[in-house]
Amino acid sequence: MVVAAGAVADTKSRAEADLSRLRAACGRKRVDPTRSLYGPDSVTWRINREAIILLGGGRALLLQVAHPLVAAGVAAHSNFRRAPLQRLWRTLDLMLTMTFADGLHAIAAVREIERRHARVRGTLDDDVGPFPRGTAYAANDPELLFWVHATLVDAALLVYERFVEPLPPATRRAYYEESKIGARLFGVPNRLIPRTLRDFEDYMRAMIDGDALTVGAAGKAIAASILSPPLPFGVRQILQTANFFTIGLLPEAIRARYGYTWSRPQEAAMQATATAARYGLAVLPDLVRVLPHGRRQSPAVHPGGAGRL
Repeated sequence: MVVAAGAVADTKSRAEADLSRLRAACGRKRVDPTRSLYGPDSVTWRINREAIILLGGGRALLLQVAHPLVAAGVAAHSNFRRAPLQRLWRTLDLMLTMTFADGLHAIAAVREIERRHARVRGTLDDDVGPFPRGTAYAANDPELLFWVHATLVDAALLVYERFVEPLPPATRRAYYEESKIGARLFGVPNRLIPRTLRDFEDYMRAMIDGDALTVGAAGKAIAASILSPPLPFGVRQILQTANFFTIGLLPEAIRARYGYTWSRPQEAAMQATATAARYGLAVLPDLVRVLPHGRRQSPAVHPGGAGRL
C-alpha cells in the first residue's frame, strides 16, 4: 500500500512537472495537455504538414553535424555507419510529434529524447576549428540543442517558400514565434532564443559565416554515410535524388566546407523542379501531399488553435 501510494505521488508529481513545462513552453498560464500545442489555425501546422518539407531534412542534418561538438556526439554515441538515416528520421519524427500530437505525447517524446541525450557526452579527440582537443560536449547542452532546433526551423521556411509558395513577412514572423514553443519545450532558456525573426536570421548568418561550423573528420564521415548509406540496389538510386536536394539546399559556404560542388546546370534544374512543384502540389490529394502526422488528427486535437488554450 505504501509503495502504491508512493508510485501515485511520483506519477502526480511528474504530471505536474510536465504541465508546468508545457505552460512555460507555450508562455501561457493555462494549457490543455490533451490538445495540440499549436492547433490547426497555426502557421506551424500549415507549413509542417507538407510532405515536401522533408526535402530539407538532409540540409538540416548536415548543418547540425557541421558543428564539431554535435558531430562528435553523433559519431561516438550512434550507429550512424550502419543506420545513417535513423537519427534524421528520429529528429523529424520528434518535430512532427511536437507539432501535431497533443501536449501529453509531445512532452513524452521530448522526455524520451532527453533520456537518450543524457548518455551522449564526452570530449573532442582532436582540434576542430575553434574547438581544441579535450573540449567537452553534451547533447543536452542548451546551445547545441538550439542549433539543432534552428536548423529545422530554417530548413522548413526555406523549403516551403521555395517549393510551395512565398510567405508574407507577417506569416514568416508568426512561424518563427511559434517555433519558440519547441525550443523552450527542450529547455532552451529564453536568453539563447533570438527575440525576433530578424535576430534569428542574423544568428543563422553568423553561424554559417563564422568558424564554429568547421566540418571535421567526424562531420564528413557522418555526411558520407547519409549520402551513401548501405542500402539495396534500387533504393540507393532513389536516394540519389534526395542527395541532389540535400547538397543543393546547403548554404554555399557550408557546401564548400564539406567539399561538395554545385554547378549552374544543377541550380537551373533545382529552379525548374521548384517551379514544377509549386504547380504540381496544388492538384495533389492530401494522401500524397500531407504527412501522416498531419493527417492523423483525433477530434480531441483539432478544436482550437494554440492561442485559444
